[in-house]
Amino acid sequence: MYALIEYKGKQYKAEKGAKLVVDKLSAESGSKIDIDTVLLISDGDKVTVGTPYVSGAKVSATVGDSFRERKIIVYKHKAKKNYHRTQGHRQAHTCITVDNIVG
Repeated sequence: MYALIEYKGKQYKAEKGAKLVVDKLSAESGSKIDIDTVLLISDGDKVTVGTPYVSGAKVSATVGDSFRERKIIVYKHKAKKNYHRTQGHRQAHTCITVDNIVG
């Protein structure tokens, strides 16, 4: 059984026991969250597609550790104009573990 969920503007495939890396959450590590924006649920041969969401469906998950990715360098340059800018960026993420899919 799996579900396609929408969380913080991105879509993820959630299966029981799966670990998902999502954008940073303000919830504490070890707390439980419920995601009710379920787009699709598949249970073997039965598939339920929402319009846009499946009513009554939710995915329960446990919040894990938060971390930041390695730094990427953004460099801007304009030829012959003595213009160049360097900027770094590190994206913050949180790992969640899917506990249960209801629907």
